[in-house]
Amino acid sequence: MLEVDQLAEALLREGMITRDGLERARLESITTGDRLGFTLVQLGCLDERELARHLARRHRVPIVDVETMALDPEVLRMIPAEVALRHQVVPLRRSGRVLTVAVGDPGDRNTLQELFLATNCDVEPVVAGELGLRRVVEREYGVADENIRDLLRLVEGENGAGKLRDSEADTSAEAGSAAEAPVTRLIDGILRDAVHRGASDIHFECYEKEVRVRYRIDGVMHEIMRPSTKMKAGLISRLKILSDLDIAERRLPQDGRIRFRIGAGTIDFRVSTLPTIFGEKVVLRILDRGNAPLDIHQFGMEAGSRDSFLRAILQPYGMVLVTGPTGSGKTTTLYAALARINTPDVNILTAEDPIEYNLRGINQLQVRPDIGMDFAAALRAFLRQDPDAIMIGEIRDLETASTAIKAALTGHLVFSTLHTNDAPSAVTRLMDMGVEPFNVASAVNLITAQRLVRKVCVTCAEPVVYSPELLAMAGVPGSSSGISSLRGRGCDACGGSGYRGRQGLYEVMVMSPVLRRMVLAGAAATDIRDQAVREGMITLRLDGLRKVEQGLTTLDEVLRETAA
Repeated sequence: MLEVDQLAEALLREGMITRDGLERARLESITTGDRLGFTLVQLGCLDERELARHLARRHRVPIVDVETMALDPEVLRMIPAEVALRHQVVPLRRSGRVLTVAVGDPGDRNTLQELFLATNCDVEPVVAGELGLRRVVEREYGVADENIRDLLRLVEGENGAGKLRDSEADTSAEAGSAAEAPVTRLIDGILRDAVHRGASDIHFECYEKEVRVRYRIDGVMHEIMRPSTKMKAGLISRLKILSDLDIAERRLPQDGRIRFRIGAGTIDFRVSTLPTIFGEKVVLRILDRGNAPLDIHQFGMEAGSRDSFLRAILQPYGMVLVTGPTGSGKTTTLYAALARINTPDVNILTAEDPIEYNLRGINQLQVRPDIGMDFAAALRAFLRQDPDAIMIGEIRDLETASTAIKAALTGHLVFSTLHTNDAPSAVTRLMDMGVEPFNVASAVNLITAQRLVRKVCVTCAEPVVYSPELLAMAGVPGSSSGISSLRGRGCDACGGSGYRGRQGLYEVMVMSPVLRRMVLAGAAATDIRDQAVREGMITLRLDGLRKVEQGLTTLDEVLRETAA
C-alpha cells in the first residue's frame, strides 16, 4: 500500500494525472482488485507508455514491448498459469538462475517474492505497458486456451478418446467428478472469457474435421479457437447438460437456458441448438442483466426524441412500437420503457419469446406455441388479468396485431416490436397484415426505429476530418469544409479494431393529427416519412451523422447501418 501511495503521489506531482482521476481510479481499483496503474490506464486517466516510462525511471529497469517479442513456451511454463493470471506477469527469458519477467509494477515486492517461490529463480523485472501486458497474459495463459491444449493432449494420448467419453458420463452422473473433467473446464473457461470480453453471443459450430468457436463482440463475429473434431461430442453434450436439454435428441432444434456464476454475480445464457450436416450448432446469447442499461437517459437519444418517447410511454393508453432488425436492441428499449413505468400502482404483463431478463414487479409469460400459447393467446388471456400496460414481444400476424390494437383502444398501454426498416414503414406493415387504417391511426401513439453502431474506442481515439465529397455521398450536401470527428487507430483495449462498445441510433415518429389523417387516407410510407421529417423527426441517418459529429462513432458505421 505504501508503494501504491508513493506511485500516486509521484504521478500527481509530475502532473501526469489529476486528483479527480486518481480518486476515480482508487474506487474502481478497490471494486475490481486490479492494480492502480492498470486502472488509471483503463479509465483513460493516464497513457500506458507514460506510466511505463515513469516506472522504468523510478525503479531503474528497462522497458519492453512484450507484444512484439517471441516468447519461449518452455520459459512460459516456468510460471504457473494461476500465478501469471493473478499478477499479470510474463516470463521472457532465462539465463542460469536469473529469470527475466515483464511486469506492470516492478516495485511490487509481494509479486516478485511469489515469483521467486514459484520458479526458484532470481527474478529480474522489466516494465511493460499495462494493457499490452494483460493482453499477452490472457493470450498465453487464458483459461480457455490452456484447457484446449490440455484437451488436445488428452485426445491424442493412448486413451484420450475413452477418457473424453468418460468425462461426459461423469458430467451427467456426478457433479463433483464433472468439475475436474477437461470438457467442463473448457466450457467454463469459454463462458468466463466471453463475458470478460464483452461478447453478446457464443457460437459453437461443427464441421467435418474441426469445431469452430466464435464470439460476437460489438455486433461483429470474431473467431476464438478451433478445437479438434474429437471434442465435438463432449462440448455439445456438456452444453446440453448445463441447459437441461435432451442429449439424445440430435435431429430437432432445442432451446434452453444456463445460469452461470462469475465472480459475485450470475449471468444467464440463452441456449439454442440447430442440427447441421456435421453435427449440432449451439449458440449462446449472453444475458448480462448488470450490463443492460434500463435508463432511457443512457441510450443516447437526442433530447427532443427522448422527450417524445417518454411522453408516449407515460400515456394511459395507446400503442408504442419499436422497430428494427434482429439484434438492434429493441427488447432493451422496451425493458427500459417498462422499468420507467414500473410502479406499485401499475399492473404490467409481458408475453415474450424468450424471456431475456427477469424484471422485478412485472408479470412475465414465456410464449409456448407448441401448446397453443402464442402471442395472440397470451394477449387474450392478459385482457382478463386487469392490466394497465402490456408488452407483446413481437407482432407477427393479423390476429396478434388486431388484438393488440383493440387493447390499445380500450384503455391499455401496449408495447410491441415489428421488423421494419424505419418508423414510417411500421404503419404500412400493420395495414399489409390486414389491420384497418382507422384502427392504426387511432391506436398508435409513437413508433421508434433503431440501429446499433460501434462506438469509437476512447483509449485510442484520434482526430479525423471527413471530406465534403464523402459527406455528399452520405447524403449530407452543402458541407464545404467537411466534418471533424474521431476514429480509433486500434489498441489493446479494443483488440485493434478501433471500436469498443455500441451506440444506439434512433428515429422517433410521433403520430401527429396530420400523420393520423394521412394514415386514414392510405398514404404511402415515403409520404408519411416526408411529413414526419417536416414535423421534426430525426431520421436514422441524420441521428447517426450527429453521433459522428460528436465523435461517438464513425461515418463508415453509420453508412453501414442506415439508409439515406
